[in-house]
Formats: sequence, C-alpha cells, structure tokens
Amino acid sequence: MAEPIITIENVTRRFGTLAAVDNVSLTVEEGEFFALLGPSGCGKTTLLRMLAGFDNPTEGRILIDGQDVNRIPPNKRPVNMVFQSYAVFPHMTVADNVRYGLNIAGVPRKEQDARVEEALSLVQLDGLGPRKPDQLSGGQRQRVALARALIMRPRVLLLDEPLSALDAKLRDQMRTELSTLQEKVGITFIMVTHDQDEALALATRCAVMNRGLLQQVATPNDLYEFPNSRFVADFIGTVNLFEGQLIVDEPDHAVIRSPELGAGIYFDHGVTGAKGATVWAAIRPEKIELKKRTEGDTAPKMDDTPEGNNVVPGIIRQEVYLGSESTYEVEIESGRRVKVTRSNLTRWDQEDFAIGEAVWLAWHACSPAMLQS
Repeated sequence: MAEPIITIENVTRRFGTLAAVDNVSLTVEEGEFFALLGPSGCGKTTLLRMLAGFDNPTEGRILIDGQDVNRIPPNKRPVNMVFQSYAVFPHMTVADNVRYGLNIAGVPRKEQDARVEEALSLVQLDGLGPRKPDQLSGGQRQRVALARALIMRPRVLLLDEPLSALDAKLRDQMRTELSTLQEKVGITFIMVTHDQDEALALATRCAVMNRGLLQQVATPNDLYEFPNSRFVADFIGTVNLFEGQLIVDEPDHAVIRSPELGAGIYFDHGVTGAKGATVWAAIRPEKIELKKRTEGDTAPKMDDTPEGNNVVPGIIRQEVYLGSESTYEVEIESGRRVKVTRSNLTRWDQEDFAIGEAVWLAWHACSPAMLQS
C-alpha cells in the first residue's frame, strides 16, 4: 500500500495556555480532495498554516511524502497555498501574477511563457494575460490565484476558504470548476472551510474539528448519515436531536424512549450500549414523512417499525417555500418544534399542508442515527 502523501502525528499547537490544535493525528492520501471543516476558531486554519510552513507545531510532527517537514521553510516544501483573499498583486498583469513564482525560482523566460500559457488555459483564463486584476471578476481573480499556485507544480495545493469571497451563484459555479480542476491536475487538494455544503460537495473525505480537537474523519456520505457525536450531527446539515434512554438493545434492533418526543424511537440495528444509558437520536428533516391527521385517527404504522414507535402527532406552525423543497416546523405535544423537509416533486404538490393543520410525523427504522456522546 502506498504511503500517504500527508501524515500528521500527534500535532499540538499552543498559543500560551490555549491549544489551538490539540493532539491531532490524520493522514491524507495522494490525489485526495480533503477538507478540514469546522466552526470559526476550531483550529483548522492553524493546521493548514502548519502544513504550509507558516507556523510550527508545539508538539508532534508533519510528514510530506514521508519527510519530516517541521524544520523545512515554506519555500522549500512541495506545497503551495491559495489564500482566502487571493493575494494577487494589483500592479501586475494576470500573466505576471501567474509567473511570479517562476521568476523567483529563476526559471528561463521561454519556459515561463509556455508554463504561464498552460496554467491560464487550465483555469479557463486564455487570452486574459495582459489584463490587470481590477479588470477581472471575483471568480476570475480566484482563478489567477489558482494558476499562480499550480504553475509551481506542487505535490499538495492548500486552499484557505477558497470560495468565501464569492456570491452564492458564483460559489456554486466555482465548486464545479474546482472539482474538475482537481481531477485534471491529479494533485492532492487540502481545503479549509466552515461551509458544510462546500465540503460535502467537493471533498472525497472531511476532517471535522472543534476547539482544536479532531471529531471525525469520514467521507461526506458517512459524516451526514453516520455522525459519531452530537456535535458532528448538528454541524453537518440540519438535524433533529432527541435525548432518551436506551431501553432495548438486541443484535438486530434497538429502542430509545424519549420523554420529549412522547414515543419510542426504533432502530433497525443494535448498538451494544448499556440499558438505561442516556443516548440521542439524530433524525434528518428530509427523512421524516408528513401525514394528515383527523380527530379520532389512530397513529399510522410504518412498515418496518413495531406499532407505537417512530410516529408522533403534531401541528404545523411554520412553512417556508424554497423552490425545490418546502420546510416545515411541526410542534409536538411537549412543545418542541421538529423540522421536516419535503421535496416539491411536481408543480402542484399532490398533498398540501397548511399552517395550523394536524399531522402525523413518521420515519422509518433505518432513518435515525444513534449517538452516545
């Protein structure tokens, strides 16, 4: 098996008594698009700066291609970085911005010209070499920064919040372009972001951080569907979290009793937990079904769930139409509001739900994730 291109071993970075990065260990494989994800102040940018060589670990070590780089300066590392502000030089043309690193490295002018042309073509800026940065859009300036980094042919490209300065529509466009670019050049990308959608859309794997600690490293799908903690479940997307006690734990199913929900939550798998332990169920809004409820109705039964579980009554208190989907807040008997998302599959939804309408909330046994911390 090939050695990882990046190995981070028990890395801690302290500023006084504060551990901005706290005993983090992880590996990044060659060719991955890897995301460091977390809220502001979680340590992700500090970790990226240590990879770049702009900061050094207080403890632990960082290896790139198997080499300990703790004492190697930034300009000697096989990495390059695209900053959040892009940091393009306003007085230089696009071409001169892109060739800047080659000038410093003493690359002959003829080779520079060929590589600049190649780099501009790679980021779809053909013919814009003579322009100044103030003649470009935000997305084009970002491409200049990418071309300047890629022209040095790094083994690893580091991206610090690469899309945060762009408006929503351009951000969506650039997500696609970044993903396509990474596939074209085939080098390892490591991106820092606080935007969960951005990380899920781009990364092959994500590392979620909080308060300097590594919480979970997984594929986007596993982070969303199988979070390992309440923090990860709540940070990645939108979720309904219910506290309860584990009352049944068999090899093929488990049940939580949640006083707040007023019903049992049935899972289609065991969890090897301690009976009576406090646990949490995480249910995504799109996994909850809405069913109309009339006075005297008996609760509907889900086909994979024993009667009395995974169904609760509620009243719709809010609806937000978002084009492709509608979101609802449904108040249950405890007063808790539960979020539900429904796709608008047709132009005229076959079953409308109104504010104040009585409904049943129901979900399948495979829908919730059980969390023990």
